[in-house]
Amino acid sequence: MTTVSRIADSPMYAHLWGTEELRSHFSEEGRLEAWLEILAALAEAQAANDVIPARAAAQIRSKAKVELLDLEYIAGETRRTSHSTLGLIRALSRILPPDAAQFVYYGATVQDVTDTWMALTMKRMGGIAWQQLRAIEQSILDLAVKHRTTPMAGRTHGQIGSIITFGFKLASWADEIRRHIHRLADGRNRWLVGQLAGSVGTLGFLGQSGLAVRADFCNLLGLSDPGMSWTTSRDRIAEFSLVQAMIATTMARIGDEVYELQRPELAEVGEAAATDAVGSITMPHKQNPEGSEHLVTLGRMVRSQASLLLDSSVQSHERDGRGWKVEWVAFPEVCLLTASSLRIADDLIRGLTVEADSMKRNLEHTRGYWASESALVALSRDLGEHRAHQLLYEALRQGRQGGIDFKEAVLSHPELSEHLDGGKIDQLLREPDTASAPMMVDEVVARAHAERNEEAEQWP
Repeated sequence: MTTVSRIADSPMYAHLWGTEELRSHFSEEGRLEAWLEILAALAEAQAANDVIPARAAAQIRSKAKVELLDLEYIAGETRRTSHSTLGLIRALSRILPPDAAQFVYYGATVQDVTDTWMALTMKRMGGIAWQQLRAIEQSILDLAVKHRTTPMAGRTHGQIGSIITFGFKLASWADEIRRHIHRLADGRNRWLVGQLAGSVGTLGFLGQSGLAVRADFCNLLGLSDPGMSWTTSRDRIAEFSLVQAMIATTMARIGDEVYELQRPELAEVGEAAATDAVGSITMPHKQNPEGSEHLVTLGRMVRSQASLLLDSSVQSHERDGRGWKVEWVAFPEVCLLTASSLRIADDLIRGLTVEADSMKRNLEHTRGYWASESALVALSRDLGEHRAHQLLYEALRQGRQGGIDFKEAVLSHPELSEHLDGGKIDQLLREPDTASAPMMVDEVVARAHAERNEEAEQWP
């Protein structure tokens, strides 16, 4: 078995901390493949502007392939020289004719390569997030329509308050997800820019050809020209990472809600479990909320890494490895963990079961006290809100202490019973008022569908 020092890379546990697609992207071979593509594009852009010979650019392009390089040699030279990319430069140069080898990495810096790679990574990760968010959103919207009027307890401070619908709760999730889709759409023009700056950002090595080379370089890679070197201006990396953290946090909020609602005492929803899944070695009856609880864990970890990236955005002068190299570790973690969060959330929503009978039963367990807000509205017309609240609060407190139901508690209070008789109370309990909840579901669903019909399925 290969030696693994991080549990996130363990063959046994890696599925919890990333996706295969992104693991491939961040692997040694995946990263080098992207770096070689960047070097080939750089050579072609330089050749197009007569900075290097066209023949040299063509030869660099033909040899810039991971499978042609000696990865052990690259690793050894990197360690020996203490330079981040010199091993790669020398490995590529070794398999090129001398007249082409001298133009490998011509006038570029480590940061030109790694920052451009980060922009390409944002492009890839943004595309993954876009598709996953839209898929999760659609699943939630479908459920919201189905449960538009399904009554359930609305809870505040962990306690049952007034009645809502399950569709209303779902619409809240969908509405939040749509805002993340807006953020991705809004940020792509800021984030997806290449980096070609040179030693201190002035493209000094390329002279008067610098700006033209940079424009062509970015275009070849499908990125925008930044217009300004951004070697110590790290707001793009920080903003993208914080958006990923917000996305993972929304998935965590959904996971936390599902975690709570599927407790046996509530049993209002349930998450699907694999047939062979074992909840406990010592308690065979258990089915643990694996997906929902892991979403909460992932959200915490992404926020932590994104915070580190924000902190490392304070960089000095024109180059500063102290903050920049933090990104090499933290940025992949943000992407991997967020991708895992989205995958798990997608599975969670698709497999979610809704127990409407349990929702109804939990309301009934309150013995009608959930209707206090509706009763307060009815009483306020005659008594005024503050007076009605005072009297109702006293009556219901005494009712709970006495172990009687809502109707009896109200009718046992002389002043309240003058304004709210048994028939009216029965109507409040028989025809629960979910107020504007169904209409807000309609609004969220209609707005989301209208925007989905206009937006691209792919990002950017």
